[in-house]
Amino acid sequence: MGQVAFVDERVLFSPNIPAEVNQLLQAAVAASPIDQGRAEKLFLQAHAMDKQCLQTYFALYKFYFFQKRLADAERLVIAGLEESARQGGFPSDYRRLVQNQNEWDLYANEITLFYLYTLKALAFIKLRQGYDIDAQLVLSHLQQLDPKDLSGASVIMDLAAGAAE
Repeated sequence: MGQVAFVDERVLFSPNIPAEVNQLLQAAVAASPIDQGRAEKLFLQAHAMDKQCLQTYFALYKFYFFQKRLADAERLVIAGLEESARQGGFPSDYRRLVQNQNEWDLYANEITLFYLYTLKALAFIKLRQGYDIDAQLVLSHLQQLDPKDLSGASVIMDLAAGAAE
């Protein structure tokens, strides 16, 4: 009988993530269902270790979202949008991006795709906070920035449409 190999990783983050950061994130994911305080400390430690690592923003805002800490999730989403825009060399304000969208290719790389995905997260958070108009505003801009729907924002648009009815 062949041996079965077990993967230590619970979540597959970007292949470019530093090993030390990945280890902390994996430990945080493992701790999340058991000890949320420990998980948060590990997520924050990973983020502090490398604030340029976009996956730490992603992990933290998802953690906060699932803990129903929507204000904290929104804060991390906004920080993630700002950091990805800084790394990508484009404005972090999605309204400015729409006005000059021909200047940037938001399908160019992992950084720009992270921005789109995180913008979708902002819309979802706004929706969950009960800010339907704000969510619709983000989604209408995202639809223009992501006409191919690579971020999967159409799912949130359907939820927002259902909430409006």
